[in-house]
Amino acid sequence: MAVALGLVLTAAGLAGCSSGGTSTSSPTTSASTGPAAYSGPVPTRHTLNLSFLQDPGQPPDPAVYYAGQGLILQDNMYDGLVQYQPGTADRVIEPDLATSWTVSADLKTYTFTLRQGVLFHDGTPFTSAAVAPSIARDAAVNGGPAYMAQAVASVTASTPSTVVITLSAPNSAFLDYLAAAYGPRIYSPTGLAAHAGTDHDQTYLLTHDLGSGPYMLTKAVVGVAYQLQAFPQYWGTQPYYTTINLPVIDDLNTEELEFQNGQIDGILHDLTTQAIAQFRSNSAYRVYELPTLQSEYAYINPNNGFLTSAANRVAVMKAINLQQIVNSVYKGRGTVATQVYPRNLVPAGDASQSTITYNPAVLQKIVSGLPGSQKSFTVGYDNGSPDDALIAEIIADELSAAGLNVKSVGYPTSEIYNWSPPSSPAGAPDLLIEYIWPDAYDAYQWAHIALDPNGGINYLHCDVPGSSANLAQAVASNDAALFGKVGDTALQQGCLLNMVDSNDTFVVQPWLQGIVQGHVVAAPNSENLAGLHPGTS
Repeated sequence: MAVALGLVLTAAGLAGCSSGGTSTSSPTTSASTGPAAYSGPVPTRHTLNLSFLQDPGQPPDPAVYYAGQGLILQDNMYDGLVQYQPGTADRVIEPDLATSWTVSADLKTYTFTLRQGVLFHDGTPFTSAAVAPSIARDAAVNGGPAYMAQAVASVTASTPSTVVITLSAPNSAFLDYLAAAYGPRIYSPTGLAAHAGTDHDQTYLLTHDLGSGPYMLTKAVVGVAYQLQAFPQYWGTQPYYTTINLPVIDDLNTEELEFQNGQIDGILHDLTTQAIAQFRSNSAYRVYELPTLQSEYAYINPNNGFLTSAANRVAVMKAINLQQIVNSVYKGRGTVATQVYPRNLVPAGDASQSTITYNPAVLQKIVSGLPGSQKSFTVGYDNGSPDDALIAEIIADELSAAGLNVKSVGYPTSEIYNWSPPSSPAGAPDLLIEYIWPDAYDAYQWAHIALDPNGGINYLHCDVPGSSANLAQAVASNDAALFGKVGDTALQQGCLLNMVDSNDTFVVQPWLQGIVQGHVVAAPNSENLAGLHPGTS
């Protein structure tokens, strides 16, 4: 799904990584901390009230969950072996349940030294014996993120505090797999065995969790509300907020009203440009613009009408005024994208979109030669995203000016995902607006799902010749140039256009502290809740 601001590690940088952390630096995106320091009253309660606009659908099960807003539950209930360092826009992998690791020169063997003194929420001590059943469970469930676990050939618990993971093929992105918001998490092996049932614990995890994170799941009523409670025996620093309430408020206006009335303490998702501008202008609130890996894409359908020609698809891209979209929808919280990939996943200049300059005359000429029956055109968008709807209207107006008969249509997220391979895109629009982000802070974690013929978000089945072979070689050899080549081919084929690289925009009560420090660039709409606290700074 939906990674940014770093290059994949070189093989030399991976090998001998015994300090327990790896990083790749790139220009960071500054985070706005809103107005000046707050000096008003600070609530002393230990309950934090947040919300969901879109219900996660079920309590996030790391083997299944593959969306956005529910990450705040999953990432605070479960630990992985490693994690991305919060509070930075750079790609920094740091310890989690593993305290250090080494990687073989052939990128196939990863050896981890494990943290001691950790308990799972069911009281089971964490040892190396928990790693193999956790990875096996993710692979067996075979959900959207399963490919990360399925890359593992074997897991050997050589000592209680050491585990060796051997891959079936060289993989320069495997540490990113483990750090990813959707990557393998470690479950209580006792719990997995006790509640396996016939579906690998999926029923049990509808109402429980088997993690070791700072919070436990204590309430899960789909469509109504979720609640987390601090785990008293958490191995890290105890959270200030012992209870996190996350009611489902399915109307943005209602959500904003409850925030203004103090019923909820922050909104971490789906704010409209108008609402953000109003909150920015009001010193009673604090607005954060935080770097993320999300981008707004236009997907062109190669199966419909005159769009069967790559040249015609490129002409449609050139008729989209990206600066207008930023000014109208993402002003102050996004920039015109310059690369096919989300920002900074590949070196500057690779997969460049510089050839897609705004020139509607190219499409006008093509449309003028079409019979009237071929001028009907549908711009689709995810009807769960207010921003997508606004962008669709702008593009519909621009394409209408080029001579097409355009209508804008919203589609449920579930229907959009049903177009992905191996399903058929029958009934899909001519152009689809959708915001996406990579699975991890790594070029492969975006390219293989967006551009591979069998990728999970290659919604409209646009063919990128050579993508499968080039991506396999790129991740095995850590060849950044191959990632760029795949992106170049996708653009030449007119498959998709990266329109806007966007930020996470959070609005919170002015006394809520720790937002910047708890934000992870590769986990949209989420926060490390254990670091949040009230204050006046």
